[in-house]
Amino acid sequence: MVNSDTVKRLDRIALQLRADVVQMIGVGKAGHLGGSISLAEIVAALYFHKMRFDPKNPADPARDRFLLSKGHAVLIQYAALIEHGIIPRAELKQVKTLAGLLQGHPDMARTPGMEAVTGSLGQGLSIGVGMALGLRLDGRSSRVYVIMGDGELSEGQVWEAAMAACRFKVDQLTGIVDRNRIQATGPTKEIFDIPDIERKWESFGWHVITVNGHDVAHILEALDAAEQVKGRPTVIVADTVKGKGISFAEHSAAFHNGIFTEEQYRQAMAEIETRRAELEKD
Repeated sequence: MVNSDTVKRLDRIALQLRADVVQMIGVGKAGHLGGSISLAEIVAALYFHKMRFDPKNPADPARDRFLLSKGHAVLIQYAALIEHGIIPRAELKQVKTLAGLLQGHPDMARTPGMEAVTGSLGQGLSIGVGMALGLRLDGRSSRVYVIMGDGELSEGQVWEAAMAACRFKVDQLTGIVDRNRIQATGPTKEIFDIPDIERKWESFGWHVITVNGHDVAHILEALDAAEQVKGRPTVIVADTVKGKGISFAEHSAAFHNGIFTEEQYRQAMAEIETRRAELEKD
């Protein structure tokens, strides 16, 4: 049973992460909103509860590793690192500028806290398998978490890595699929349908857990359960809503990489503040 105070704390953090993402995008600049904020609860659960991660020593060799294979959604990872104080808050206003540390995809050379350069979709799981095997060789118990998009699963390299992870019994690895059912230009079902994601992963030998990706308690229970699985990797299939928390962006491919008008920006921030007030009453 997950402590209710922990759930409330992480719900508040997830809301702040959404606010940070909206501020990073701002007005008149394209930004990957939908697939970033669909991950807010998952990222909050990992960075602020589950992962072995010290903000004062983010390069600690004993740390757990976080890989965002869907690197276009890196704004949500930036938000977590800003809330941890690893990235200065002033960088919120400099995303995707030459003066800023924060680019549209993860940049290991300039941005603290990044484990890999990702965004060429389909490659993150391969990197994660290699990291987990390296940790095993070093005798470390650190875990590796790899977040993938459901549209990304059409990439063949994902399944090569899935086979390798099972073959080598990489139980320090947890994959997380952000199943928001919308990719860049429309519904995944219409573009490249994978009818039963759970059965597909099971057929590759993975332990599979399905959760509500916006329910912090369910997410934490799934992460704990994954840690107990031995001899094979685990994938958590998280059912989420693209653009979750901003009414006009929910379920919308237009905000996969959309541009806020001034009115939309104000509405997005107002909806977040309304939800913040509701959480404070609970």
